[in-house]
Amino acid sequence: MQPPTSHSYAIELHQVTKTYSSGTALWGPPDLTVTALDQVDLAVRKGEIFGMVGESGSGKTTAGRLMVRLENPDSGVVKVLGESIGRLKSHALKQFRSRVQMIFQDPYQSLNPYLSVMDTVAEPLQIHTKASNNNVRERVIQALETAGLTPALHYLKTYPHQLSGGQRQRVAIARVMVLDPQIVVADEPTSMLDAPIAVQIYQLLGNIQRRGRMTIVLITHNLAAAHYLCDRIAVIYRGHIVETGKAQSIISDPRHPYTQALLDALPKYGNVWAQKKFNTLRSKERIQDNSQDGCPFYRRCNRAEKALCATKKPALRSLSDDHQAACFFAEDHK
Repeated sequence: MQPPTSHSYAIELHQVTKTYSSGTALWGPPDLTVTALDQVDLAVRKGEIFGMVGESGSGKTTAGRLMVRLENPDSGVVKVLGESIGRLKSHALKQFRSRVQMIFQDPYQSLNPYLSVMDTVAEPLQIHTKASNNNVRERVIQALETAGLTPALHYLKTYPHQLSGGQRQRVAIARVMVLDPQIVVADEPTSMLDAPIAVQIYQLLGNIQRRGRMTIVLITHNLAAAHYLCDRIAVIYRGHIVETGKAQSIISDPRHPYTQALLDALPKYGNVWAQKKFNTLRSKERIQDNSQDGCPFYRRCNRAEKALCATKKPALRSLSDDHQAACFFAEDHK
């Protein structure tokens, strides 16, 4: 199997670091600096659904915001469709925004309550002049139907407060899809929805991707959802990519202790995998004085050896075809 070439990638992150400050005191340095991403390397292939999985605070949303240039990295390079996006301005930036769109996790806040569904979905077309005045309505109706809001005419004059949470998220998806983007970053698009509605949204995203062959990056804390929808998955922990590979391989043969812990944390029903299979989490975190140099998962890992894991940070290394893990004991995973 030939490895993908650079022109096969929709999104590339090269040694990307992003930090946040909690604020600055009246005198002196910032109170606290948090590293959201730490020298991250990542590549998303064109035409795939790529999942970024991790718990809250892992850095996955920050990565998504960098991909759509809502923020800029402190260091490193973000490329989209082969072009570095860090210095895009004016017309070039506007063109980029029409090709790369984001679905936000909270449809209650991502929609303007004073705009009707018609105006909400039509607004991107007007901003990017993607349609003439004569066919804006037609494009809006088509986008609403693609998002599963049928009959579309029923929704044109409604407002967000008149819709359910699932319907609001479908409007948010229609607002993205009306531009026919090449890349969509979906940040926890079902976190505010009930499970049955969430499944419908996942099915909708899958159908949209297959129909248009666009690239979708799904940001989620749910490993089961990523397995259901995604072609490949990257597992992120405290700003580090700790495992990446084909979705089926990650689920059936997880190599990093954190990925294994995420699988153990999935809800169990009846006697199906009722007990924890891997048991890689410690009951109490270790105290680590030199956390900057060691493995980021050392404090929580039941498998870690202090002499190695507390002092040296493991690099992502290939274990099999398209499967990488950042763990010194990745081969000894059974």
